[in-house]
This record gives sequence, structure tokens and C-alpha cells, in this order.
Amino acid sequence: MTDSNPALAILEAIEEPALIVEDGLVAAANQAARQLLGSAVIGRDLRFAIRHPGALDLILAGRADDIEIEGIGGADRPWRLSARPLAKGAVLVRLAELSALRATERMRTDFVANASHELRTPLATIIGYAETLTEDGPVDERVRKKFGSTIAAEARRMLRIVEDLMSLSRIEADRFRPPDEQVDLGDVARIAIENAAPLLDRANCRIELDIAPTSPVAGDFGQLLQLADNLIGNALRYGCNDRRCSVQVKVYDEGSRVLLLVSDQGDGIAAEHLPRLTERFYRVDSARSRESGGTGLGLAIVKHIVERHRGTLDIRSEPARGTEVRIALPRL
Repeated sequence: MTDSNPALAILEAIEEPALIVEDGLVAAANQAARQLLGSAVIGRDLRFAIRHPGALDLILAGRADDIEIEGIGGADRPWRLSARPLAKGAVLVRLAELSALRATERMRTDFVANASHELRTPLATIIGYAETLTEDGPVDERVRKKFGSTIAAEARRMLRIVEDLMSLSRIEADRFRPPDEQVDLGDVARIAIENAAPLLDRANCRIELDIAPTSPVAGDFGQLLQLADNLIGNALRYGCNDRRCSVQVKVYDEGSRVLLLVSDQGDGIAAEHLPRLTERFYRVDSARSRESGGTGLGLAIVKHIVERHRGTLDIRSEPARGTEVRIALPRL
């Protein structure tokens, strides 16, 4: 059919659902439209294919315009319907799905709201304590030190959030640019453990390191070090308790990949939280995360770094049995 009719061949070449309407009937429909509206849509009354009143009015009037509608292919499935008049009263109708765009808009809105909330909380504390210190009258030395310490801590927390947000932005900007350094994940793990020394002392914890000789990976050394810093830091903050105080870090080859494993034997995480751990600002325990200095962005950063390196991220955890994070990157 398409070989003998160039117009139908062009219609089939359109990836999104598209159809031609003549005299209120569907005269032609491409494969995407047939899949969406039914294989028997050709030759049927348009009102049986598209039941949206505004869309029907637009198409049957032969006007060139766009309209956003829902209800085609699902009750809440959003579309942008475009109608363009053709010769002899025919109308070309195209449907562009808006689900991905709407989801992106929701993510952006949620991100801005969450970031604003995370920054507003420490800022409110800083302002309140600073205003108290500037009031007339003497201030007890113990109170002054307490307020000053709180202001400094909250300012550092804001700085960490801003730094993590900037880091996320840089990683996302580079996501389509493949990293081109030759990186030894064992070296990355060793440096990350050195970086974790202050946190290691505060957590009263120990790290068990097991690094096998491995192949290099194509990577961005700075980003991979940030990834390891975040994973080891999380394990020390949340994986050490009174019963068990050790974190295991392993690096080894497995087939065509190099694996970095960071595991603990801490309190673990309930199954319902696991799918959301890499969401920005998602916390299993908000109070504990803030007390330990977490920003809620660490695993989101890890996820984006892994995606840029064409690797995989696997988080396994059980309550009272601990957590294991497994990073697998393609080796050179």
C-alpha cells in the first residue's frame, strides 16, 4: 500500500500516532495510530476513535491548531493533538504524548520545592540565633558559645547542600560525554578510605579492605572518588551500631566488569524504601540523616555518576542484617 501511495508512505514514516481525516472518517492511520486507537480504526467515524469534544471540534472544523487532551489510551494519559488542514478538506492529525514531559516538570517542581525546604530550615535557625545575639543586653558566655556553634554548624550544612547541588549539576551536564581516563578502582577505594578517617574516628568503626588486582576502567577519577566517598561515608554514618562496627570495601574483576562493593552489618533498610533511595533529598530517617551531616543527595549523585560511566548500581538491604551497595563498571 505504501509503495503505490507516497502520502501513506510519509504517514507511516511518522513515529508518533498520525492519521488523516476526511469527511469525519479516518481515511488513513499509521502503525503507531493503529496500535493506539485499534487496528480497525481506518474507515471508522472519527468520533469512535477520538472522544474528546474539543479535539473533535478542532478537527472537524478543519482549523490549524494544537490542543492538549487526556483520555486517549488511558484515562490520565496526556497528549498534544495537532491538526493541520490538507487538500480537498482532509486534515492531518498528530498525537504527541506528554507523559514524559509532565513527569520531568513534576520532578523539576519537586526538586525546587525540596531544595528550598532543605535550605530554608538551616537558614531559619541561623537567622533566629543571629538575631538573638544582636539584641541589646548582655549574653551569657555559655549561651553565646552554644548559639555560635549552632550557627556555624547550620552554615556548614547549607554549604554541603549547595556543593552537592552544584556537583549534581556538573555531573548531569557531562552525562553525554563519555569519561576517558584510565582509572584503577582499587586506588579510588584506598583514597576514599583515607578521606573517611575523621568520620571513621567519630563512628568508632573499622573498615575491612579487600582489593584484588583489577583491570582499569574508563572513568572520571574525580567523580569515581566522589562516588566512593559517598558510599563509604553512608556506611560509616548509618551502618555502624553498638552491635557491629565494621564496614567492608571490596574491589575485584567479574567477567567484563570491575566491581566495587561497600557493605555493612548495621540496622539495614526496609524493602519499601529501596526503590526511592536514589531520589534527591529522599531520606529513610530524616532526623538521623541531618544529625549525621547527610544532605539527602549522596545516593542521587552516585546514581548519576554510575549512569555516566555506563555502569550498574545495585542496593541490597534487610532490616537488622545490613546493607550492600554494588557498583559494576565496564573494564577496559
